[in-house]
Amino acid sequence: MSVEHFTGTSSEWDAFVRDQVGWSNFHLFGWKRIIERVFDHECIYLAARDGSGRLTGVLPLVRVRSRLFGHYLVSMPFVNHGGPLGDDAAVAALTTHAVGLVDRDGVELLELRSRVALPVSLPVSHRKITALLDLPATDADALWKELDSKVRSQVRRPRKEGVTVRFGADQVGPFFDVFSRHMRDLGTPTQPRALFETLAETFPEDAWFVCAYYQGRAVAGGCGLRWDREFEITWASALADYNRIAPNMLLYWSLMEHAIGEGVGVFNFGRCTPGSGTHRFKRQWGARDTPLWWYDLSAEPGVATPSPTDSAFAWGPRLWKHLPVRVATALGPSIVRYIP
Repeated sequence: MSVEHFTGTSSEWDAFVRDQVGWSNFHLFGWKRIIERVFDHECIYLAARDGSGRLTGVLPLVRVRSRLFGHYLVSMPFVNHGGPLGDDAAVAALTTHAVGLVDRDGVELLELRSRVALPVSLPVSHRKITALLDLPATDADALWKELDSKVRSQVRRPRKEGVTVRFGADQVGPFFDVFSRHMRDLGTPTQPRALFETLAETFPEDAWFVCAYYQGRAVAGGCGLRWDREFEITWASALADYNRIAPNMLLYWSLMEHAIGEGVGVFNFGRCTPGSGTHRFKRQWGARDTPLWWYDLSAEPGVATPSPTDSAFAWGPRLWKHLPVRVATALGPSIVRYIP
């Protein structure tokens, strides 16, 4: 077996990915173009091949490096899933090769964000989990009847207030307006609008954009990705000024209805921290907790990807919340690109 930089076609890579346990949309080759085009990061896409040249494993790695935050190799940055795919021998060989890059290049942290347990000896963390909801095959009414009465009431409320929901690529702009405002309010730099525009362009059938409207204004929005028979809501936001009418509840329910109509069997609520408010929001829909298998190798003890909760960066959110939205939206992408 040999490990090398992948030089094959995108169709070869994607056909292999779709046949593996634990794959996700973020493993697909289109993400290489997205990362390079939007963030200008180096993508190190590795392939394991047997003696006959047959592909037996793949590992999409991205180098994220800055003087302020550090030097990382991540699979995959900014999203929830990644890591090597393939048979056990290929996964082990790919991981060993990645560890070699850490030593060779002076990388501070290697992080493999797998959905499943891997046959590797790296330390694993379950500090992040996801919540999954099994969807009925054809009937959204069946799911509705399973929901807690309080949740059904919260979905009905925005409907009574006149909130409507729209799907489609034309919702990228309204979604980003809500998302960037919400991120400023949280004290977190926003991802660039170009990320979502490129997602819509790269995965026109599988990148879903949805917004909830109240009195003609988008007040909640979501962006998620479908793969196989699963849909993950990867980014979601709502304007705090409209919390009273709970537009995000109707947004999520509309996504579930849409997913059922599209033949999706699992609704993935995306990653969260166990016990957090976000975690409780996801559990109220009847979702089950599922661990994420994030494997980390750090050059020194305690190295991790940056987080606003880190004491060293605690001043950042406090300052960011007071910036004008336009300023925060303009500055955010140049910072967040280094926070994988």
